[in-house]
Amino acid sequence: MVRQIKRVQCPECGLKVKSEGGLKRHIEAKHAEPQPDPPAPRFPTPDLNSFNTPPPQSRPPSPVFSSQRSPRHRQNGSPVRLQWSAAPLDLRKYGTHVEMAHPILDGTPCDQNGYDLPENNLPAPVVNDNEFDDWAPFQNATEFKLAEFLYHKVQMSAGDIDTLSQLISELMAPERSDNVPFHNHREMYGLIDAIRQGEIQWESFTVKFNSDLPEDQSPLPAWKQQEYQVWFRDPLAIMEQMLANPSFKTEMDVSPKRLFKNGKRLYRDLMTGNWAWTQCDEIAEDEIRRAHRNAVALLGFLAIPKTSQDHAGGADFRKFRRQLFHTSLEHVLSSLKPYMTSPKVTKCADGHYRRVIYGLGPYIADYPEQALLACIVQGWCPRCTAPPDDLDSVPGRRSHEHTDSLFAGEGCSLKELWDDYGIVTDLQPFTRSFPRADIHELLSPDLLHQIIKGTFKDHLVDWVFEYIDATYSKQEASQRKADIDRRISITSPYAGLRQFHEGRGFKQWTGDDSKGLMKIFLPAIVGHVPPQMVRAVADFMEFCYLVRRSVIDEDALNAIDDAVSRFHRNREIFRTSGIRPDGFSLPRQHSMIHYRPLIQQFGAPNGLCSSITESKHIKAVKRPWRRSSRNKPLGQMLLTNQRLDKLAAYRVDLESRDKLQPPKGYLKRIQDSLPPPLPPDNGDNEDEGPVDEPFSQGDVKLSKRAAKGVPRTLTDLAVYVSQPSLPVLIRHFLYNQRYLDAPLGQRGCDVPINQCPNFLDDHPVYLHNSAQATFFAPSDMSGLGGMRRERLRAVKSWFGGAARYDCVFMEGDTLEDGFSGLLVGRVFMFFRFSFEGRVYPCALIHWFSTIGNGPCDLTGLWMVQPDFDREGNPNLEVIHLDCIYRGAHLIGITGDTHLPATGIAASDSLDAYEAFYVNKYIDYHAHEIAF
Repeated sequence: MVRQIKRVQCPECGLKVKSEGGLKRHIEAKHAEPQPDPPAPRFPTPDLNSFNTPPPQSRPPSPVFSSQRSPRHRQNGSPVRLQWSAAPLDLRKYGTHVEMAHPILDGTPCDQNGYDLPENNLPAPVVNDNEFDDWAPFQNATEFKLAEFLYHKVQMSAGDIDTLSQLISELMAPERSDNVPFHNHREMYGLIDAIRQGEIQWESFTVKFNSDLPEDQSPLPAWKQQEYQVWFRDPLAIMEQMLANPSFKTEMDVSPKRLFKNGKRLYRDLMTGNWAWTQCDEIAEDEIRRAHRNAVALLGFLAIPKTSQDHAGGADFRKFRRQLFHTSLEHVLSSLKPYMTSPKVTKCADGHYRRVIYGLGPYIADYPEQALLACIVQGWCPRCTAPPDDLDSVPGRRSHEHTDSLFAGEGCSLKELWDDYGIVTDLQPFTRSFPRADIHELLSPDLLHQIIKGTFKDHLVDWVFEYIDATYSKQEASQRKADIDRRISITSPYAGLRQFHEGRGFKQWTGDDSKGLMKIFLPAIVGHVPPQMVRAVADFMEFCYLVRRSVIDEDALNAIDDAVSRFHRNREIFRTSGIRPDGFSLPRQHSMIHYRPLIQQFGAPNGLCSSITESKHIKAVKRPWRRSSRNKPLGQMLLTNQRLDKLAAYRVDLESRDKLQPPKGYLKRIQDSLPPPLPPDNGDNEDEGPVDEPFSQGDVKLSKRAAKGVPRTLTDLAVYVSQPSLPVLIRHFLYNQRYLDAPLGQRGCDVPINQCPNFLDDHPVYLHNSAQATFFAPSDMSGLGGMRRERLRAVKSWFGGAARYDCVFMEGDTLEDGFSGLLVGRVFMFFRFSFEGRVYPCALIHWFSTIGNGPCDLTGLWMVQPDFDREGNPNLEVIHLDCIYRGAHLIGITGDTHLPATGIAASDSLDAYEAFYVNKYIDYHAHEIAF
């Protein structure tokens, strides 16, 4: 039902908004006074024993499979039009006050000589900047686009480029054969190599073992005689190219800032954390005090020494490998060092020049590399001094100063430092050579390796199945593990959800596999392991999804501490059951206690995960290697990366000079800040993904095309979709649309059908197989403005197989938070029709009702069940498409019941169960709204 919209006026500025909730958010965003951020210790350690123990929790219901359905009743209230509107990355959605700029290092624009410009001064116009002429070295835009398509998009081989060029030449008339873009791959490669934009040459240096030769003149091992070559590009040139990239014009912070909501601090990206602000404080104390889309770049290829098995474990070889690593990093980054204490005037993306101070920021690495970087012994924590056999004790903080005090001040020997503090003292971290840099402070959170692959997949999942093997007989353990696999395999489909057709029993795991299993693992183990073990997994999941949020406030930080405390308490079941008799001193799991201070230092970990660097590794290393001849591939890989960078820089330069227009309407929407239309739906095959459009409005729209070969008359369509009540439901819907303000007792199905508007077969009805939901989800992999889209399906046959009818969230009680303010239903039809000159996009919904007044005590997930009338018929209603918020994922509640070995498929899941968990872990946006 569509609620009538009444405008509410702001008492401060007179702005009219749609609802009281909208007025509240407007006042918080525009008129609230910020509260000072309370001081916090530099590296606070959460007190893991200060939280209250939750009350005893009961087990969830254990429904069985049955065709008998009991009558259900939907809760009072009808769905209303969604009033919440999305916002871009300026955090208007959060009602956030922004305290902009450090008071001294505030990013004030200057001229090319370093002198401040007047306030609001426009950047100087670009006059033949860099002397790039029109399309050079290409003749026109089409020639460049073809080269970009062949080399970057499809990565066509040299031989295939030659074949294509020859075919194009043969298709053209003889007198026009000279107009072929390029005659072979060499000519195309030559054009790309001639691009001057983005040209940063590769440099190299060699390193060799230089210790004293043995007195007995015995033959040196090969690794001591070999020269190791390191290839890199000047980091200063890379940074200057990034800073000047005009595509980052609206997405770059030139100084740290602090965010507040309702007087509480928010943490988002690096520039909102304490570390960036502290760096500015330290810089401001120096003499310089008054001197005022390729965002990830490949810097270099480090050498990795290898040797035979008899030398690999030697102390000399291990020491040399570590020294080579740190020495190489120090040399590669050396060009930045002069400008870490003195500013360099640099052109920025908005066209202004600014005085730039460089510094070494957070370092993203997995645990083995963190140990190497921090020069510590494996098994110790690189950030704190907790001993490896008791990592969760209250530790001190590691630092360069701490190491120096132990070595010089207390006179500890090398052996004592190794044994008692886990310090490798015959090696110096590369950060010692740079100002304001301490590697122990700079090591950032690593969600992928520490949390997803580490704590979840390598620890919890393995421990659960070890428990089953240790507790039950071999036969029963196999049956229970097989039942868990069946539960996983029949999980209902959802846009973007990895389908585990054989359960989780496969050998080659990837990060995406681990992420996919996380979304559906919790309900699958209920009934097969003790309740405390289920709660431990649930507590970990809560922690994981909290730290993954794109914006984290102080309440979320407290919730993170609470989740860690509960997890530590409930994971004891693995110790008492004999699975972990020696405890939990595991560096990756131990890292969870450092996440709160790391978030306060560096902002939300969402922007620092090693998934970012791994994605770049695929593009910069794996794919270029596959394109090489495999014979001395490094040189070919370097050239491939250089050409790709040039193509990207060339495109950015042409777009900035209006020589190559971005997608139609893109610049106008940015300039006018207007909501753009949804991307076209040209095939209904894109299930989900980011929306690369700024300033979008959260919305649900029908697919672009109606289903083909489907009856258009209402009577025939009702037969086609097996919904005989459809004509009556549409008439009730039209009554509700006509009388929006009618009392609850006089709405829709509560009135006689003869009082409802007539809807005859001369009104065509168009069936659609899907709809597209677009919503603000910055924590997920979203496009510009934090927007994400997903495809909702309601189709009789999905890819020639079984039917697929997805579930959705709808807004219910607007005064309630989280899932309490949402409704759930299953869509059996998407359709549209016209009546009295108005087009109605609609959905036929089967209602679900909530079980209980809160989430399940065991899993923390809300539970729902489908509604039926006294005769056992589904409780259906036609609603306006505007009532739908986004998709909802439901997982059947099995409890301690074993699934039959055959006869149930994933497509049957929503029909086979009597009750369901509402899966808030299907994505991070669902976790934020279905709590």
